[in-house]
Amino acid sequence: MNLPAVTNENLFHLNSLVTALQLPRTVLASDDAITYTWNNLPRLLTKIPEQERNELVARMCIAVHSGLFDSAINYIWNAAILALRNKVRSFGLPIIASIKNKDFEEKHLLELQDSELLQLVLELNIIDEQGFFFLSQARATRNNYSAAHPSLQMIDEFELMAFANRCIENALANPINHTGLDIPSFIQTIKNPSFAAIQYNYWLDALKQTYDAQRSLIINMMHGMYCDPNISETIRQNILKLCIDLKQSFSNAIKSKLVNTHTNYLARGEVEKYKASLKFFENLSFLELLSHGELNSLFSRAIERLNQVHNGFDNFYNEPPFAERLNELTKAHAVPLLVQEKFVETVSSCFIGNGYGVSHSALNSYEDMIKNFSPIEISLLLNLVQYETNLLGYRVKNTRNCSERFKKMVQLINPSSVPPSVKHSYDHFIK
Repeated sequence: MNLPAVTNENLFHLNSLVTALQLPRTVLASDDAITYTWNNLPRLLTKIPEQERNELVARMCIAVHSGLFDSAINYIWNAAILALRNKVRSFGLPIIASIKNKDFEEKHLLELQDSELLQLVLELNIIDEQGFFFLSQARATRNNYSAAHPSLQMIDEFELMAFANRCIENALANPINHTGLDIPSFIQTIKNPSFAAIQYNYWLDALKQTYDAQRSLIINMMHGMYCDPNISETIRQNILKLCIDLKQSFSNAIKSKLVNTHTNYLARGEVEKYKASLKFFENLSFLELLSHGELNSLFSRAIERLNQVHNGFDNFYNEPPFAERLNELTKAHAVPLLVQEKFVETVSSCFIGNGYGVSHSALNSYEDMIKNFSPIEISLLLNLVQYETNLLGYRVKNTRNCSERFKKMVQLINPSSVPPSVKHSYDHFIK
């Protein structure tokens, strides 16, 4: 590419202009800096694909020719931003909306700040991590040394060339990078009910191998899909299986985004999505990430439902699923302090049953929970049984079958977990 030469006459006009304005020559780039940059500019311009050589590139050249390096920076940066936006459009705005689980139209793309746009194109694998690093550095230079904002000093010809090269290499001349995970294909595959084992293993390996930014985007996308009430149960199970197998690679940043999305469902009153999100956290054993209030409410509801079923009609038949549900919760998280007493009373009462017997199909769940009673819960159990004012104590005192079953229950407790304060009571029932 050939550009018209910078002549002494051109430089003379610039010098005459600043002299007429009674300003120092240093308000513009020096003659040597202009000449150096102009002579090396064609090599950079040849890297720019023809379709990207727009009016902004032309203005950048004119700014260089005029010694306006701060304006040149602004023009080539804006050209890079426009190129990245076009690449996002080519990726597909509807696909991005599906990934982010929220509206993403043209207006949303145009409203993105430059830093947000860079983060998005990294997540979509339009640029790689190196490109993100160099463009982030270029953005900082543009914010501090370009005509877009007042600056205290001007960059030299070497910084300008490096800046322009980063914009061209990583935005204008950079095709969409497909070496990472192909997100549109992944979405199409995961929505296919026949998610074969060979496909599952391929995508699981791909998710493990991709970089953190893209993995974070996809995991949050899957969480959003899982919580969508319109998604099929088959697809939901596909997502859950992948997330369970990937959870060891979840960074704190990924977990934080999941919690933020979960909290937003609650704040916006999206009840169905919120309930599905709770189930997602439970299945991944991530309940500890949620607030104490949420955990307390989750356990309280499960305990109360089991208690109601146990004391209701046909309880021996209806108890198993509710017992299993509570058992799953206790495996995922310790029982919150505020509901421990009700938890111990309910599980123990269900285990010893009533005068008519017990729910045999639920016994495995009850035994699991009793074997895992904490020292505090053991202490609560052995204190509750002393008083007839609660259901457990009343049945043990007044029903022989319940009394016998309570002794069997105490034998399930790990002796090393029994606190000294209730050791005497424990020994009494063991004998």
